Amino acid sequence: MARRTPIIAAALAVSAGLLLTACGGGGDSSSDKIKGADEGSSSPPAASASTSPDATRPKIEIPKSFQLDFQGWTSSDSDEQAVLNDGKEQVKAGYAAIIANDPEADYLAFYDTDAGLSQDRNWIKTYTDKDLTVIGKAPVYDAKATLLGSNKTRAMLSYCMDESKAYSKNRKTGKTEGNPAGTDPEVFYTSTLQKSDKGVWQTVSVDSKRGGCAS
Repeated sequence: MARRTPIIAAALAVSAGLLLTACGGGGDSSSDKIKGADEGSSSPPAASASTSPDATRPKIEIPKSFQLDFQGWTSSDSDEQAVLNDGKEQVKAGYAAIIANDPEADYLAFYDTDAGLSQDRNWIKTYTDKDLTVIGKAPVYDAKATLLGSNKTRAMLSYCMDESKAYSKNRKTGKTEGNPAGTDPEVFYTSTLQKSDKGVWQTVSVDSKRGGCAS
């Protein structure tokens, strides 16, 4: 059940269900990837006040049926914290769209560049095209943001996700599927981001490596 790169290679090989992993452009053949809002609801999340004076960020809601447990997504550096904050919301937005069965959800474009949005929607459709949603719990931890360039308008974000208690669920049959036996449940993600004119850190691409997390 990992996150992006053209389309989850592992997901295409498993007919019964998809891994939570999402796909990311530019990764190697072992790369995987993933993402969730109220099940069955296709309406976009309501907007909420932003900590940035230049942008009003959408409020991304994830239902209790799928718990994204973000652990330690903090930094003493305010610029790094801004990357962590928007990066977290981008992860939530993808899963929200899967659960809402809405790969065209408006809020996806807020946290993605055009390239990132295309990648995101391709990943989301690997679920929605098969009438799948996601359930369970996925801890997301060891997040690290690194600012790039002298003007600090580009960044790298890395984090780990534990999929051992996360599953895909068929909306029609109710059948659930987890990762195949013997699959490493931990996935290491690396995202590239750029800062928009309104001060939002938008994801350009996401790559992942199953089993790439530190023990």
